[in-house]
Amino acid sequence: MVETNSMTNSKARGDETEAAIVHRLLENGYSVSIPFGDNDKYDIVVDSGETLYRVQCKTAWQNKADTIRFNTHSQTTKDGEYHESTYEGEIDAFVVRYPETDSIYWIPIAEATAQKMELRFTAEIDHPSINWASEYEFDGSLPSV
Repeated sequence: MVETNSMTNSKARGDETEAAIVHRLLENGYSVSIPFGDNDKYDIVVDSGETLYRVQCKTAWQNKADTIRFNTHSQTTKDGEYHESTYEGEIDAFVVRYPETDSIYWIPIAEATAQKMELRFTAEIDHPSINWASEYEFDGSLPSV
């Protein structure tokens, strides 16, 4: 289990998540590029050798006993006004880190839900609307396009 500092601000937490994701991808032999500046919707570009993936890195938190959750939209404040926007058409995947277990999940944008997405570890029923964490867990292989 990875210890996290509960006093860490959201920018530092995001930086830790991005660094852990980049490390895991490099460990598995992928090339990773980081765009210059903060103007892109994606945090990193992952090169599989055949495909480039625009990736938004996210940090998950425990939502319920058997569920983790992460945001699938961005939130900004500009000129004192709150703005939300989705990543549709701007990224290819979310790569999500759950700091408590240091687990990484790869979720294609086409499979992500709006606003927030939950990944479930266990349930008493098997329902088509459940997003099983095990189906998205990064095993070192990138999805084929």
